[in-house]
This record gives sequence, C-alpha cells and structure tokens, in this order.
Amino acid sequence: MNINTETIVPISDANRNFSKVARLVDQYGSAVIMKNNAPRYIIYEFSQAEAMQAAADDEVIASSLKLMQRNAHVYEELAK
Repeated sequence: MNINTETIVPISDANRNFSKVARLVDQYGSAVIMKNNAPRYIIYEFSQAEAMQAAADDEVIASSLKLMQRNAHVYEELAK
C-alpha cells in the first residue's frame, strides 16, 4: 500500500488535534496515524468504508462461486 506522506500523523498529534486528522481525511480521502514510527491506523471517510465493505462482499461471493464450480461433482453427489 502506498501512503501519501502528507497524510501521515503521529499518534500524539492525533490525540491533541483530531480536527487536523479530520481535515486531512476531507482533503485527501484518508489519513495514516503512526504509532512507534510504524503505520498503525487508517482513517477513511464513512462513505469509503461502505464501498470497501461492498467490495469485500463481492470478493467473497466470487470466491464461493469459483469453489462451487470447481467442486460441482461433489455437490451433485451430495444432492443424490
């Protein structure tokens, strides 16, 4: 994952000035909060979280369909 260096905020700054984090999210779409010099948290707009969840659901359905197609003979035997 690529991180825009302009959206990186140390956790101590985020604790003191969360409105700064919110402004970064408004401007760039996300912000990365660092803890012990490592990326620890990502803050997104709520609308993006909903879109990510929908994408994850689609991936699960696609994987399930592939497994069902690959193992169709097993399902046919179970149906008997």
